[in-house]
Amino acid sequence: MQYTIKEVAEKVELTPHTLRYYENEGLLPYILRDTNGNRVFSDTNVEWLRFVKCLRDTSMPISEMRHFVNLSMQGDDTVPERMEILYQHRENLEKKLKEMSIYLNNINNKIEHYESCNIDVSKGKYKD
Repeated sequence: MQYTIKEVAEKVELTPHTLRYYENEGLLPYILRDTNGNRVFSDTNVEWLRFVKCLRDTSMPISEMRHFVNLSMQGDDTVPERMEILYQHRENLEKKLKEMSIYLNNINNKIEHYESCNIDVSKGKYKD
């Protein structure tokens, strides 16, 4: 199946502007154009874009994403290097998850503390 940039933007929850930016940055190397010069996306392109979005949403820098794409374009000989990039990214995410868990626990503890103070939140005063 083929999709327009607008259709793909809706599918992956990005703007057409972001898709053009990603293409200009070399993150979407296999986008074809129709006879009018409009981008034409395939299902494979959509799946790749979902992966690129995943990397970006998990804070992988654009430069590292571009490096990953360039390696992908070089073929299967680069799979070990690509795996190493993903292993490192996973490790970074796991570390961030642990940190976020600690932060969430601290916030929950503070909420419990405030709830135990018997404060009327609507008035900012102690309840009688």
